[in-house]
Amino acid sequence: MENFHHIGSCPIRDVLSKLGDKWTMLIMVTLKTNGTMRFCDIQKTIGDISQRMLTVTLRSLETDGLIVRKVYAEVPPRVEYSLTETGYSLMPHIESLVGWALEHMADIMERRGVREEVRS
Repeated sequence: MENFHHIGSCPIRDVLSKLGDKWTMLIMVTLKTNGTMRFCDIQKTIGDISQRMLTVTLRSLETDGLIVRKVYAEVPPRVEYSLTETGYSLMPHIESLVGWALEHMADIMERRGVREEVRS
């Protein structure tokens, strides 16, 4: 039996905590769908993400090597974001999870509704 106690670094916990936040997968899917994008375009595409949260999430994705940030020496400076090879290698797994969610969303929402009625 495999043991998943949190001792040292646990790759499962690390990956799930990264992908389990509210914005990471949305940003990655946005970049995969649209290709290279500027900060303001990512924010417009996602809609309800704050500038601060987008900045924090992009920095984290860059640190993990899932996206690359390219700064152009122009006035005003232009900054673009795109997926790295590692980021692209993660996308089939994210897309599979998104597909599963879409396939089962109606059933899950229906069950949640049933539970809500029982609690009331």
